[in-house]
Amino acid sequence: MNNRHNAVRHLKYLRQSLAQDNESIGFFLSAGCPLSVQMPEGLWPLIPDVANLSKYVNSQLIDDPKYTILLSELVKAGKNRENIEDTLSFVRSLYLVSRGGTVRGLSQEELETLEKSICSKIVSKLDVRLPSTESPYHRLCKWVKSIDRKIAIEIFTTNYDLLVEQSLEDIGIPYFDGFVGSRKSFFDLRAVEENQIPRHWSRLWKIHGSINWVQETAGNRLQVHRGSEVKQDASHLIYPSHLKYEESRKMPYLALMDQLSRFIRKKSSFLILSGYSFNDEHVNDTIINALNANPTAMVLGLMFGNYEMKNSTGEYIDSYPNAYRLAKNQHNLNIWTYDKAIIGTNLGTWSRSPQEEDADQELVQFIETEKIDESDGTSRTLIKLGDFAVFTNFLQKIIGATRESKNG
Repeated sequence: MNNRHNAVRHLKYLRQSLAQDNESIGFFLSAGCPLSVQMPEGLWPLIPDVANLSKYVNSQLIDDPKYTILLSELVKAGKNRENIEDTLSFVRSLYLVSRGGTVRGLSQEELETLEKSICSKIVSKLDVRLPSTESPYHRLCKWVKSIDRKIAIEIFTTNYDLLVEQSLEDIGIPYFDGFVGSRKSFFDLRAVEENQIPRHWSRLWKIHGSINWVQETAGNRLQVHRGSEVKQDASHLIYPSHLKYEESRKMPYLALMDQLSRFIRKKSSFLILSGYSFNDEHVNDTIINALNANPTAMVLGLMFGNYEMKNSTGEYIDSYPNAYRLAKNQHNLNIWTYDKAIIGTNLGTWSRSPQEEDADQELVQFIETEKIDESDGTSRTLIKLGDFAVFTNFLQKIIGATRESKNG
């Protein structure tokens, strides 16, 4: 591979793209983002990744014989018992066909109880607060607030936690998340689709649901509500996968996935992905289909770590194979890892020239040089914006430049 991508030039492009106040700019935050929040010793991470969340839920429910049956059947179906999202999707798929009988040794009532128990354990682990106002989430929100935009910023997230909401409210940024009302806020599909919302309100789209969304019976029908407080024993609206839910559950999910597609289809839209590993095929399909329909759009995936990683046997393998496969065939999907990038379908290493040493220190500070071999002095260039903490530092550093670009 002989391709090289100039690090300074592409960071300048990123800064320029983010400085636009009359273009559609959005952020897609996923599971890796909470891991970037610094915590006191012994308390990291604030929120565990899926693997450790799964271990926690399994340990909490290990004494429930019905949960043991569920995990046994999950394995028989070829699913991963160490992935709680697989478990939750599986129990819901069984529930859909269990009416009036049993499925895999579990009744409808038992499956409903299991779903609530799993969600309750997830909620107990995710119902946390950011430890300070200097977190990566707060830095993102400070950037959002830094200039008066003609087109609102849109934040999409697959995370169920309330970290984005906390940071927006801590910084004093008004936002709309699809729900209206103050006592039992309900989902307003018309407001989402017709975008009749003040432009100074940012948009927050939680496409996989939230720990403070609940399903409740109102009269003779089920409705989805967003509560001001998290309820431990409610029917939580958490969507780990694309399933055909009953209408009350399906409507927010499908509407918000449509919103992601609508955003990317806007002229010259720019969406930055952070903490997303490209393992959700439905999200991937939504992104790629929208990019195909709109060649003026750009999606940038900022990936944590290097292009390759060592597996359990010590061999180097692709860190994000799904992302690479898609980006190599999609000109307006770019992928940046620490040491390499796929830009315009071309894979290349990051590079910088000696004459750029004094160029734009605001950007150069985000370019690192790492020695590969001490004996011959070989090195490689790194850009670590795939770390959400580093990326939001980048946003904070360019706040002044964003204002200057707008005023000048």
